[in-house]
Amino acid sequence: MMKIAIVQAALQQSQVAENFQTIQALMEEATTNQPDVIVLPELWNTSFLPEDVKERADEDGKVSRQFLRQFAKNYQVNVVGGSVANRRGDKLFNTAYVYNRKGQELAAYDKAHLFSPAKENGYFEAGEASVTFELDGVKCGIVTCYDLRFPEWVRALALADAQIVFAPAAWPEVRNLHWDTLGRARAIENQLFVVSANSRGPVNGDEEALYGGHSAIIDPWGEYVVSPDLQVGVKYGEVDLSVIEGIRSSINVFNDRRPDIYDI
Repeated sequence: MMKIAIVQAALQQSQVAENFQTIQALMEEATTNQPDVIVLPELWNTSFLPEDVKERADEDGKVSRQFLRQFAKNYQVNVVGGSVANRRGDKLFNTAYVYNRKGQELAAYDKAHLFSPAKENGYFEAGEASVTFELDGVKCGIVTCYDLRFPEWVRALALADAQIVFAPAAWPEVRNLHWDTLGRARAIENQLFVVSANSRGPVNGDEEALYGGHSAIIDPWGEYVVSPDLQVGVKYGEVDLSVIEGIRSSINVFNDRRPDIYDI
């Protein structure tokens, strides 16, 4: 069993110091339940895409990485650090960092699919590679928000033997039906667990535009281990990885795939 704590935070656009305080407080709250993994939402340092994101971004992720590294080490907990606005040279990336209990950086993933309807691709550079990593011996992968709409991207992680896919996001409430459906679909079709962490609250102070919350843990049958809700706070659940083998043996989609007739 793996105990997971998901931080569903209310973030403030461009208010980096305040967001750090918010995230730290919720992470400290999460540790009281002694989780194996703490998961954060997308762009928790700046919130999603303020106009001054380049100025607010963390140079080479240094401040964010040090914070996550030290927290993981101090509390001896694995941290899937959502993602942060990360400036490398004159380019900007939406980067997720992952740390083990010793504070060692296991992965850095640059979001591959940028949300063109919000002109995210006008601010950030797209990542070029998927990543996998091990948390307490469990093979995991990560996608960020819009990535979840691309089944082939998650399938690539499943083919790399991921048993859990983490999905930090800044997903709007108006599209919560899509968010819920996509998370369950990715879990079912790949016969793995999906752990999603979304923000909750106003977008740039606009009470009419809200991040949708609905962070969840979804099992390989598409059932909720942790059900979606709209409450700011920490959500807890346990993942029983032993169910994966039984599901894959009863409906073996990986054996029945036909990669000889499609290039995916």
